[in-house]
Amino acid sequence: MDIKSKLWIEIDGEPVFGRGRSMLLKAIDRHGSISRAAKEINISYRRAWSYIKAMEERLGIKLVERQSGGKDGGGAVLTQDARDFLKKYELMEEGIRDMVDKRFKGLFGK
Repeated sequence: MDIKSKLWIEIDGEPVFGRGRSMLLKAIDRHGSISRAAKEINISYRRAWSYIKAMEERLGIKLVERQSGGKDGGGAVLTQDARDFLKKYELMEEGIRDMVDKRFKGLFGK
């Protein structure tokens, strides 16, 4: 028997950040491309773009620096603010997971 939990952040009742959006930012970081990141996590480019825009607006920070296509093609890189935010979110997830695991073991002895 295992216990699972989810963590997401809301502002004014609107979702801002969670596991899926974390996966999107990490994929952008790996690929240097919103399009390739979207393909990796199986969402459309349009949806990925709307997630980025909503996160940036609600958080009030720039997360992704974009470069339009051209002779050498476009690209995208995470800002330092995005990297800092991702790190804090990961620490929060880890802390929640540790608390839930401890509580689960205490209640169910597993």
